[in-house]
Amino acid sequence: RVAPGPSYAAPRGRSLAGSAVIAFGLWFRFGGTMKDLSSEDKSPEYFYVGLYVLVGAGALMMAVGFFGCCGAMRESQCVLGSFFTCLLVIFAAEVTTGVFAFIGKSVAIRHVQTMYEEAYSDYLKDREKGNGTLITFHSAFQCCGKGSSEQVQPTCPKDLLVHKNCIDEIETIISVKLQLIGIVGIGVAGLTIFGMIFSMVLCCAIRNSRDVI
Repeated sequence: RVAPGPSYAAPRGRSLAGSAVIAFGLWFRFGGTMKDLSSEDKSPEYFYVGLYVLVGAGALMMAVGFFGCCGAMRESQCVLGSFFTCLLVIFAAEVTTGVFAFIGKSVAIRHVQTMYEEAYSDYLKDREKGNGTLITFHSAFQCCGKGSSEQVQPTCPKDLLVHKNCIDEIETIISVKLQLIGIVGIGVAGLTIFGMIFSMVLCCAIRNSRDVI
């Protein structure tokens, strides 16, 4: 039999990493700014694509990690080979998420800014009709108005002591969040490479041990 070593820890590590990725994705999607925006009819659904891919990859990582542990304990080359293939798919998904977050950043920012400008205009045309949407934006990004806050003061957060331009705040907050998503995606992809290496090392060790026997 093959002696336990770092390769046996790789599948268990994938399960733990998968849990962390799922927790991060769900918190990012349903917490804070993103939660407020998702309640709107014109919420930027495509903006969440990267998070959906990240959560899906996390769930797959957990399942793959479980089967990887089974393959390691049973010393099954077939299961370990499947484990490697699944890791390859996860790696591609994570890299896609990271690249999407970095490359699509400017598009996402402009889209949310356009949504805000439309809500701003709707409020000036009909203060009762556009009131809710503008309040949501101001609450989510902790800002008020564009050039000034005088025209939309009733929709501003009560605890906002200093005027903050919403166009600038949207750019800053969305940029930071997408960068964080990209870093997590690329970082987990890097860990996936180690998992692939460990699984291949273990698979080769099992084959060599059987050849010796």
